[in-house]
Amino acid sequence: MTPQRDGTTAGRDGGASRVLVLNSGSSSVKYQLIDMTDGSRPAAGLVERIGERTSSLHHTPADGEPRTVERPFTDHGEALTAVADELAADGTGLDSPQLAAIGHRVVHGGRRFTDPTVVDEEVLAEIERLVPLAPLHNPANLTGIRTARALNPGLPQVAVFDTAFHTTVPEYAARYAVDVETADRHQVRRYGFHGTSHAYVSRRTARLLGREPEDVNVIVLHLGNGASASAVAGGRCVETSMGLTPLEGLVMGTRSGDLDPAVILHLHRVAGMDIDAIDELLNKRSGLVGLCGDNDMREIRRRIDAGEAPGAVDRGGEDAARARLAFDAYTHRLRKYIGAYCAVLGRVDAVAFTAGVGENSAEVRAAAIGGLEQLGLEIDPALNAARSREPRVVSPEYARTAVAVVPTDEELEIAAQTYRLVAGEPGTATGGT
Repeated sequence: MTPQRDGTTAGRDGGASRVLVLNSGSSSVKYQLIDMTDGSRPAAGLVERIGERTSSLHHTPADGEPRTVERPFTDHGEALTAVADELAADGTGLDSPQLAAIGHRVVHGGRRFTDPTVVDEEVLAEIERLVPLAPLHNPANLTGIRTARALNPGLPQVAVFDTAFHTTVPEYAARYAVDVETADRHQVRRYGFHGTSHAYVSRRTARLLGREPEDVNVIVLHLGNGASASAVAGGRCVETSMGLTPLEGLVMGTRSGDLDPAVILHLHRVAGMDIDAIDELLNKRSGLVGLCGDNDMREIRRRIDAGEAPGAVDRGGEDAARARLAFDAYTHRLRKYIGAYCAVLGRVDAVAFTAGVGENSAEVRAAAIGGLEQLGLEIDPALNAARSREPRVVSPEYARTAVAVVPTDEELEIAAQTYRLVAGEPGTATGGT
């Protein structure tokens, strides 16, 4: 089969062509079954509230009506067994001859895992050793892998790591300026996250420009509830905003992003807050929600617009002001990173917005790019306002640097990396070390 730029393959050779992508969270499992010949999704679904009194499985086959199963799933084993049953009912179960492998999203791969990796006991042990770096995510990812292996021991299981795309960041950019021995002993360095999204979007942006990824420098802005930026030079990540954890970098829905490390010391010494309380503050009660009480950009914009309507000052001036502060802090941080990454890359061919906010908020895009004309960046208001689910350029034709909106597809990226590995295509990595 011939690999395509989007990761699918042209033509069939009679072999298995489907990959089941699993994203196992602490109390949920998201899944998509993807056919690598054309990128179609024969099935997709979500299991919610695993371990709670009421759980639900929402299953959507490509051919047929969506189905919901509501009953308690005490653990991931029960949940994934139910998912396998729903897939089997559609004739696409885990024993299907069309299924080539299962691709698992794993949040943290540390320094060891730089490529998608076929899972064995050694790999599982290493992912477990990395739990201190991702205590909320890696345990759930491990549970999903172990459960899927038990359901079909003969089926290849592949771990695809959020951090892998960022392992090309140069050592001088990945290092924090702290004592080297201490940092190495405790694995303290910049790892970066959202790697599958940054990899997919950087390549898709090059395609949108009619060029090869090796010839294009792109700044990718992944803006969802979690948000991150990356500088990608010729297909390789050379800088990224998230660090040891996903807390560093941009202002996010509930995370602070960048702040003076002494804030933590100050809150401990002066406010009497312990480490757990500070952790909760910075990860769950900061960012947009900390500034204005909302982490939904649509609601923030509604509050701004309502407050700025004629005669609205007396009705909701303070509410609108807090929403405006949150919006301005968010977009100011974006502009700062765009400028910094222009300096890192030297030449920038495109700035690509992706994920929920990046793809859907014309106001965020306009505010983030506004004032950067000296860097060759401009927005065409009409193109920016037009809604589409397709990749598109929203800058004027004369702009030196393209501004693009490129919907991400992390599931397809995971499926493509998984499929290339198990199919043994040329250039495919064969391990994570």
